[in-house]
Amino acid sequence: MKATANHARRSSLTRVARYALLAVAVCVAIAPVYWMLTISVKTEVDQFASPPRWFDFSPTLAHYIDAFSTRSFGSFLLTSAIVAALSTLCAMTIGTLAAYALARFRLPAGLNKRLSLWILSTRMFPPIVTAVPLFLMMRDLRLLNTIGSLVVVYTAFNLPFVVWMMIGFFRELPRELEEAAMVDGDSRLGALRRVVLPLAAPGLAATAVFCLIVSWNEFLLALVLTQTEAAMTLPVGIAGRVTQYEIKWGVMSAAGVVAMMPILVFALSVQKYLVRGLSLGAVKG
Repeated sequence: MKATANHARRSSLTRVARYALLAVAVCVAIAPVYWMLTISVKTEVDQFASPPRWFDFSPTLAHYIDAFSTRSFGSFLLTSAIVAALSTLCAMTIGTLAAYALARFRLPAGLNKRLSLWILSTRMFPPIVTAVPLFLMMRDLRLLNTIGSLVVVYTAFNLPFVVWMMIGFFRELPRELEEAAMVDGDSRLGALRRVVLPLAAPGLAATAVFCLIVSWNEFLLALVLTQTEAAMTLPVGIAGRVTQYEIKWGVMSAAGVVAMMPILVFALSVQKYLVRGLSLGAVKG
């Protein structure tokens, strides 16, 4: 009985310690987001108060009005949404077709594996290595300061990730399903559209979320390829408000809070697919 009581006590202490560590981790992760949110609704006096005012302050929406009425953050937000949506759509369309081909067809001389490794190798280059060549290419094509240049570049950077993610998802699906559809008179493309893609919906959702996050948050290439406000994305626009004379912390925080919302809404809308999609392609049956 005593051993059983000691074991139960140790289990309770372990459970309490585990929950305490989880609570600390959640607080550490949420603290910067909460601080940005509070800065966006604080007056300048409250922003620089010492000690910091975490809860006791008078909220104001002046920074949001300044960011999206007086300044150009509204146009930056629209540009980011267009670029992220188009690049994600292009990368998902092209990458899904390529992944299906590599997962279902056998190429001669082991080209499947070689092509897969070559596609993966393009993700090994740091973005800074390609910044100057991409700038020169877009300049020669007269695509600088355009949304098209960002869509093309982000699509190219997301393609290897899409291909590698979707290959794992397609390999988990039995071939017999699409073969049965083709026996019933459907084409290969029709079987892909009507049978395979609905079953791979969790993988598509998980991959799309990652592509959208990468395109939405990318800063370096957007800074290099856009030099005017005509095609400037939100991360570049926010960073551009840091000058040698002043830093508008409230305005930048307000823009940052709004920048989080589209990704958060999209991730929550596909949440039911996301967890299953993250694990589907990682386990082979």
